[in-house]
Order: sequence, then C-alpha cells, then structure tokens
Amino acid sequence: MAMGADVVKEASAVLGNPLSTHSEVRYIALRLSECLSDALRIAESRGLRLPVPIASEDDDSDAEVPA
Repeated sequence: MAMGADVVKEASAVLGNPLSTHSEVRYIALRLSECLSDALRIAESRGLRLPVPIASEDDDSDAEVPA
C-alpha cells in the first residue's frame, strides 16, 4: 500500500506538469498499472478467504449471496 501511495503521489506531480515528457507519462502509467494489478490481486485473494454467509431458513428470497 505504501508503494502505491508513493506512485500516486509521483503520478500527480508528473500529470500536473504540462512539461512532462511522453517518456515520463508512460513510465508513471506503467507503475500505476503495476500497483493497481497488485491491489486487485490482493483484494481478490482476501475475498476468496472470506467465509460465505449462510442464508437463514426464514429468508424467503431466492437471490444468491455475493461472494
């Protein structure tokens, strides 16, 4: 999370500077993509470890419980 926060801070500086080069913008986009991929992988992994709630017998809905 700390690395992602650092990359977001750097991205704000690069994207806020109208004189940033194409290379700088591309580099920061790649780093942001890496951080987002890591965060999504971690969130998915943690989500898979959460127990799925069991519906009670007096629950009349046939809707599936999201995992």
